[in-house]
Amino acid sequence: MKNIILLLLLLLSLNIYSQNIKDINGKNVNITDIVKKDELTLVCFFATWCKPCIKELTAFDENYDDWNDETGVKIIIISIDNSRSINSVKPFVDAKGWKFDVYLDPNSDYKRYLNVSNIPQTFLFKNGKVVYKHSSYLDGDENIIYENIKKFSR
Repeated sequence: MKNIILLLLLLLSLNIYSQNIKDINGKNVNITDIVKKDELTLVCFFATWCKPCIKELTAFDENYDDWNDETGVKIIIISIDNSRSINSVKPFVDAKGWKFDVYLDPNSDYKRYLNVSNIPQTFLFKNGKVVYKHSSYLDGDENIIYENIKKFSR
């Protein structure tokens, strides 16, 4: 079952390079400019109203400098807030002081493309392909995610 899931994730990642999202200022950005083939990138889908998302991203932020130093991982976050709440994303992230690059998916196009059914949902990309996926958040899940980051940083 695990192999089937990984195969599906790899197949999904094959067409990643045709996807666009928006940067925090609303400018269209191609996903290839974010998830680069030569980088290890953790992509986290969240919303400002999602309490588990906020807990997860706060835990990631507390560890980000060490994780980046040890593995080179880059963390980006993608808000799925809709058009009514999209303007609150930048002030919300600024108030949290998170160090991540922030992107917007107001129409949920990229969310649908990666088959994100609930948030928080996190994808680890290596060489432009999904190598690990994690859904939901419980205290301590950041340690599980980091173990996978270390595994794929080699």
